[in-house]
Amino acid sequence: MAIQNSELDFFSIKSQLQTYLEQQTEFQDYDFTASGLSNILDVLAHNTHINGLVANMAINESFLGSAQLRSSVVSHAESLGYIPKSRTASSAILSLSIVGHTTGPASLSLPIGTEFTSSLGTSVYTFTTQEQCTAQFDNGNYVFKDFSNDSRITVREGSTKTKTFLVGEEGGVYVLPDDTLDVSTVNVKVYDNYLSNRFQRFSDINNVTTVNSDSKVFILRETANGQYELFFSDGNILGTAPRAGNRIEVTYITSRGSEANGAEVFSTSTTVDGQPIQVSVIAASGGGAEKENVESIKLNAPRSFAAQNRLVTADDYTALISKNYGNFIRDVIAWGGNDNIPRQFGKVFVSLNFLDGVAPSVEEEVKQNIKDQLTSNLSIMSIDTEFVEPEMTFLELTTVFNIDPLKSPSSTEALQAQVDAFIRDYMDSVLGTFESVFRRSNLLTQVDSLSSAILNSKMSVKVQQRIDLDSQIKAIEESKNALGRPLLSYIEKDHTIKFPFLLAEPDKDDHIINSSVFKSDGKNVVIKNLLGSTQLQLLDLDGAVMINNIGTYDPVKGTILLNSIRIDKDGYVGTGIRLSAVPANQSTISPLRNYIITLDESVSSTTGYIDAGATRVIQ
Repeated sequence: MAIQNSELDFFSIKSQLQTYLEQQTEFQDYDFTASGLSNILDVLAHNTHINGLVANMAINESFLGSAQLRSSVVSHAESLGYIPKSRTASSAILSLSIVGHTTGPASLSLPIGTEFTSSLGTSVYTFTTQEQCTAQFDNGNYVFKDFSNDSRITVREGSTKTKTFLVGEEGGVYVLPDDTLDVSTVNVKVYDNYLSNRFQRFSDINNVTTVNSDSKVFILRETANGQYELFFSDGNILGTAPRAGNRIEVTYITSRGSEANGAEVFSTSTTVDGQPIQVSVIAASGGGAEKENVESIKLNAPRSFAAQNRLVTADDYTALISKNYGNFIRDVIAWGGNDNIPRQFGKVFVSLNFLDGVAPSVEEEVKQNIKDQLTSNLSIMSIDTEFVEPEMTFLELTTVFNIDPLKSPSSTEALQAQVDAFIRDYMDSVLGTFESVFRRSNLLTQVDSLSSAILNSKMSVKVQQRIDLDSQIKAIEESKNALGRPLLSYIEKDHTIKFPFLLAEPDKDDHIINSSVFKSDGKNVVIKNLLGSTQLQLLDLDGAVMINNIGTYDPVKGTILLNSIRIDKDGYVGTGIRLSAVPANQSTISPLRNYIITLDESVSSTTGYIDAGATRVIQ
């Protein structure tokens, strides 16, 4: 009999070894619980256990999908040409000026590294300028501008550090002993010798479009201990390399990552020409992020490898935008003009789901950078990039479950609160990104398993789109003000509301379409479809019909059309009107293109009922 062993547990291995030996004729009379044989079995089992663990780990760490150690995952990603993102410093956009001068020099300069401080809670963060800024005298004021003549000055959080290396005859190993640096802030200068002031600037190879034998580039990679090592060419294909005697000076920022996001008030003690600097915040700090985690690397490395640093397919756009701007965006989706509705050939449509706290001005800057620095260099000629705003689709969940009170010490109210909190957490973790799908059965299965007292559960699902009235009213008022026309107390126009899936067919007993309450001609009203029909009606809160036909809904196209409906500027809740509909398939809600599903907690409910048939009466 051969030993059949695939266990990694020490005691299971020992048991199988003992079983094997007991079946051998020469050991039939031995007592395996005796100390001598037991110790020998312990040694054999321990050796087998260690060898098994080492073999298992070695095999697992050999593949990107199964590797657990960060160093292994990073190494596999680099073999696919993917460089995991480092920690990223939070940045803010400021306007800097000196005002109230009657006379003064023609220009003033603000040096690199000028410090600004901001507080978040009890923590104080330091932000610095990354380039020299200059200001020209203009009617007693100075407004600082960067090298591109832009008065929007970007400052980054963190401390600037410098590391110097001397190149030897055999080259060298250039390690930056810091695991919190922001790779995008690394600057490399190579001086002629240790005392020389003449230098050549080297660029990150990931930021250049072409490389030849004269290129001056460097490669920065993460080491096994989380620090970073600097590499140069061998002097052949990947450009020039530092020579013996050269001095390499590396400057970079070490930051606290996402901790500094959200700073809105900045100040500085720095003076220029003896005058204090006036600071105005254009965009609060944002974009700070931690090192890319293992799960993200495993997801993004194959996608980046498939893109091959070119923009041909929609997936290429998704992969490269995520790679280069992941510290600003939560998610991105792209689709070709041939898949758009209506079709628009010669275009690629991109929708960005920005992280919370990213200022609108920063959002516009990121979009412009994508066009200028990414798609213009890597996309196919004659293909334009057009950005589309994400569309939010809300779910209204009504959950009911039955309880056997004898199976849990918790009250009905406690179980109800537990289920409600679980549903909210589940929806936060599963939804909120492009292409995230809601599956009712998966959620209810987990609800039923929360407690043995929960006997069964059911859930009705409605979908909701919103008419943003605030933005429409603002646009109309600005237009009328520009034309000098009087403002109205209402808006009256057509509305088209699109759902990214099929809607239910009309029902004779229940309304498929319902709206939130709003005012029309001074009266509280709602919109509902006529029972058994796709026709929409305007009703008061008592159910009386105010307008019999104000539009229709199309179940197949998933659209609601409202014809010249009059809506008072006051009297609606939030920013507009909620339009709820019953989807054709309540079991699976799958969005299309730039739609994102999320939960509307304000109109969702969870209710628990004691199941009378499951309780026992004790007499």
